[in-house]
Amino acid sequence: MRTLADKTLFITGASRGIGLAIALRAARDGANVVIAAKSDVANPKLPGTIHTAAEAVEAAGGKALAIKCDIREEDQVRAAVAAAVERFGGVDVLVNNASAIWLRGALDTPMKRFDLMQQVNARGTFLCAQACLPHLLKSANPHILTLAPPPSLDPKWWAPHTGYTLAKMGMSFVTLGLAGEFGPQGVAVNALWPRTLIATDALNMIPGVSGANGRKPEIMADAAHAILARPARGFSGNFLIDEDVLRAAGVTDFSGYAVDASQSLLPDLFLD
Repeated sequence: MRTLADKTLFITGASRGIGLAIALRAARDGANVVIAAKSDVANPKLPGTIHTAAEAVEAAGGKALAIKCDIREEDQVRAAVAAAVERFGGVDVLVNNASAIWLRGALDTPMKRFDLMQQVNARGTFLCAQACLPHLLKSANPHILTLAPPPSLDPKWWAPHTGYTLAKMGMSFVTLGLAGEFGPQGVAVNALWPRTLIATDALNMIPGVSGANGRKPEIMADAAHAILARPARGFSGNFLIDEDVLRAAGVTDFSGYAVDASQSLLPDLFLD
């Protein structure tokens, strides 16, 4: 059984949802987890802060470093990575989890929202990778894992929400480029996407959809663990689906991941 014990993970948006689930799964191995997110004060509409996430990581058996960080801000990202290196001696894994969503058409997308998505999703993914790569290149088993879908030019995924699709596919194309550049240097640069909807706060952005039609974030955490614990060299440029990863790891029963086993599961965006 491969493990993330003593590895240092830098996870963006790890105060809640999938990012927190990935952090906790790594913590159970005894990993060091850097929780880089904006939420440092409790919000009644959005549970979880970097501090509550850090407490949960420590309780699960890991070591935590909570850093308030807006990944749109270059100085904040570079300072966060420097703090991670100072505390834990390096960075072994970058998980680009932070993402902004707005599922509306072109005429219903304010430019402020459009800019936010591009800055957080594609630009933020690139910036965090750029800041972490000098340290990843020194790691014995470096990984960059980005939560992004397989690239698609199918208009059916673009027409309903061009702004969001552009931002999300931007993360995919950054993955593709970095894999080509740094895969040959031994860095595993890959993307992970869920087969079904995942019950997180992002679901509130999709009209008529509830968490009952999705799976728990733990399925993504288990899939991420299986990816990040494997040898990095020669494993780059893959657009992975959570179910496929876990099936390859020997998982055959996915019923425990369902939020409500009596409800049908809905496929996530960007998957045929």
